Amino acid sequence: MERLVLHEYARSGNCYKIRLTAAHAGATLERREYDIMQGETRTPEFLERINANGRIPVLQVGDRFLPESNAACWYLAGGTPLVPEDRFEQADALRWMFWEQYGHEPNVATLRFWFGWIGEANLTAFQHAALPLKREAGLAALRLMDEHLARADYLVGGRFTVADIVLYAYTHCCEEGGYRLADYPAVRRWLDRVAAQPRHVTLD
Repeated sequence: MERLVLHEYARSGNCYKIRLTAAHAGATLERREYDIMQGETRTPEFLERINANGRIPVLQVGDRFLPESNAACWYLAGGTPLVPEDRFEQADALRWMFWEQYGHEPNVATLRFWFGWIGEANLTAFQHAALPLKREAGLAALRLMDEHLARADYLVGGRFTVADIVLYAYTHCCEEGGYRLADYPAVRRWLDRVAAQPRHVTLD
């Protein structure tokens, strides 16, 4: 396999999901840390060489660079049991991964960042105005997961897949954004099942 390098900010759930996928896939990652709070992903060198979008994570595969966390997870999971063999279940896994990026992460992860990194007292007027909408959208995402997981042990096909990994990353630490896992018993049981998987690694 080509050399794999993860350009990351370790506390990010988007970076964590790639490390977790690599662990379950048996892939070895080199890790390069960047301080996003100091603008280290906005330097001319980073923008020119690694990601013109100025964001991490980026998975480096040999001399090629793959931005977007779920694309990197899909790449690492390819050819392993983390990707279902059934075509419909493959598409269903992708459905959950797409939904994570537009329905879950922008709300659950954003509040974690706002409260844990910026601080509520330091939020801009725009961020304060967006808080109720972000919170309600995050609650809706967690409710949707709880309803689904009340009927199934895992998100796709009744077994552990890459879809579970990408949703685990920010769900397991959602209380840092003000959500209450006690309100979602099926999600809590699912989190325990995911954490009990062989090769599981924790968020740095």
